[in-house]
Order: sequence, then C-alpha cells, then structure tokens
Amino acid sequence: MSIPGFQDWLASPRGQYLLAWEQRQCDNIVADIFGYNAVQIGLPGTDYLRANRMPSRFHCCDGSLGDVLCDAEELPFASQSLDLLVLPHVLEFAAHPHQLLREAERVLVPEGSLVLTGFNPYSLWGVRRAFSGNLGPIPWQGQYLAVHRLKDWLTLLSFEAHTSNFGCYAPPVSSDVWLRRWSFMEFAGSRWWPFAGGAYLIHAVKKVRGMRLIVPSWRRAPRSKKAMAPVPQRVQRGVSSAPDSPPKRLPDAS
Repeated sequence: MSIPGFQDWLASPRGQYLLAWEQRQCDNIVADIFGYNAVQIGLPGTDYLRANRMPSRFHCCDGSLGDVLCDAEELPFASQSLDLLVLPHVLEFAAHPHQLLREAERVLVPEGSLVLTGFNPYSLWGVRRAFSGNLGPIPWQGQYLAVHRLKDWLTLLSFEAHTSNFGCYAPPVSSDVWLRRWSFMEFAGSRWWPFAGGAYLIHAVKKVRGMRLIVPSWRRAPRSKKAMAPVPQRVQRGVSSAPDSPPKRLPDAS
C-alpha cells in the first residue's frame, strides 16, 4: 500500500526525525526474529527489514517501487506462509484496517511476528492533527489509532503484544533547528509521560491454541488381590481359643 506524498514528507526534517526513531526501534526487534519469509507492506523507499537476516525479504505496495504489486487487504500469499510482517503507518491510512489485520493473521505462521508503527493520537502530534481537522496534508490526514485500541483488535485475532514502544516526544515543528532545541523532551518524555510519544511501535506474535485429544483408557485396571478369610474363633466360658487348639483341662477339686 502506497501513501501518496508520505515518502516525500519523510524527507522533511519532521519526517527524518520520525524515521530515525522508527528505524532504530524496528532494527532492534526484527534482528532477533528468525524464519524464512519476511514482508514489508507500504513505504517501499524505506527499508524496515534491513536488520533482519531471513533469506527471503520482500516489499509489497500497490505502486511500481515494490517487489510485489498487491492490495494490502488481499495479500497474494498462502495461508501461514510468512514469518514476519511489517506494517509501517499502513493501518491509519487504510480504508478497512480490520480486513488488513485479518489478512495479516491469515498469512502469518503460528508464532509469526507482526510489527506495526503509527502516530499516537494522545500526543503533541495528535493535537497537531486535531487542529487540521483531518483535512490537512500528509501526515495529518488519516485515522490515528490508539495503542490500547490496536491491542484489543490484535487480541481478538489471537495476537499477543510483546512490545509497545513510544517515541518522538518533541513537538512536530517543521524546522530542524527547533527540533534540536526540543531534543531534551526525548529524555523527559520517556521518563515522565512515556505514553505520550508522537509515534509508537508494536510487536505482536500470533498465538495458536493447541488441542489435547482425550482418548479412552484401553488398559484395564489391575485386579485387586483376594484377602485371606479370617479364622473363626470359638469362645468357651469367656476364654477364646482357635478350633484346632485342644481344650484346657480344669484342675481337680480334691
């Protein structure tokens, strides 16, 4: 999926500020994900898979710059065929984000990884978008999705979120000089208001619950051993004796 004008915006000071943070976060995560097939959807001019070591890595988009030409909501991959899928800023500009996530769940293998990046609506960047009324230029148009909302969607699709990182705490000023002046907010924001970063990255893993087959036990229970029958006792004048023992002789009266 290509976002018109987004690649040009990434070349601006604000875009480079955002891209530098996302590349660092994504490099740290995808470097430790192993498998055979990794796919990035959207932003073909930016390589979010550069730190990954899988033998097959593809970039998919609906333009001419990607390795695979496709629609993100109808991926041309077999079910359970991908080990890693990266969606950089795709959901917030997709017409049907639920369908896109369902496709991601379909093509990923069990224990496959899904990496998402997006703009945080509860941040200074989200405030900037609110002032534009969703009608401004890229990237202020689109639907900014909150992290807790995305986690709910992922949980319904049997994903388990392993990592949720926030960054880009400086206000979205257009000048590179002012971005450097606001750089102190990176440390302050990550310490005092970590959930209010301008961008986020989520790493989720597809979980498939296994079944346990209950079969009947064909082995017979061991038979209980027969107990010995008790020996009957004969009582004579208050003295108990076994039947085989001879009777006791009473002493003579003389």
